[in-house]
Amino acid sequence: MEASSYGPGAVPGPGARREADVAPAPSVDPTAGRTAGFWEPANPAPLGLAGFAATTMMLSLVNGNLISPRGVGPVLALALAYGGIAQLLAGMWEFRTGNTFGAVAFTSYGAFWISFFILLHVVPVALITPHALSAYLWIWGGFTFYMFIASLRTTGAVALVLLLLWITYFLLAIGDMGSGHATWTHWGGYVGIATAAAAFYASFAQVVNSTFGRVVCPLFPLAARPAATP
Repeated sequence: MEASSYGPGAVPGPGARREADVAPAPSVDPTAGRTAGFWEPANPAPLGLAGFAATTMMLSLVNGNLISPRGVGPVLALALAYGGIAQLLAGMWEFRTGNTFGAVAFTSYGAFWISFFILLHVVPVALITPHALSAYLWIWGGFTFYMFIASLRTTGAVALVLLLLWITYFLLAIGDMGSGHATWTHWGGYVGIATAAAAFYASFAQVVNSTFGRVVCPLFPLAARPAATP
């Protein structure tokens, strides 16, 4: 997730500083591998964040009881197309840029939304029990927690998204335990809305910073990117 302080296609000189990506580059290449080869791919992170944010926002409005559960159709559409397929593709492109953190995060959450679509639209209702659904959410919460730990070497914007997402999973998992606890689910929806808002900001900041060629909206880097060697 990059917020470059340079213009499109520009390559920073030795020792130059810029905002951190979703993960510090493993090499001394200040472009994190984006100029390797004969062409330069665009940063896929804003797309992955936007797909995640839009789908999370829509589902959270339902979980927060701000939209009737009967309106789950748009959630399923976003889960498959934007939060699922588009985010999964963003994860694949992060592999191309050499960003392990971004690749794992976007690919995993893209797969989560696709699995969510399958769970609600394909799997027979009789095969979905509250305890099983709760375990499903606890597992994703555990994954999100360790991704949050890893994000502490990226940016404050990304770390905030993952912290709020972990809390969201925690609340929703409790909400589905036993005979169901609607209040916990509603609170999971409210925190999910905050999670989506934070992800929208992180996506917006990267797009704006890229198109303006400078840092307009800060992402609050948590780790300095290694400087390039002469």
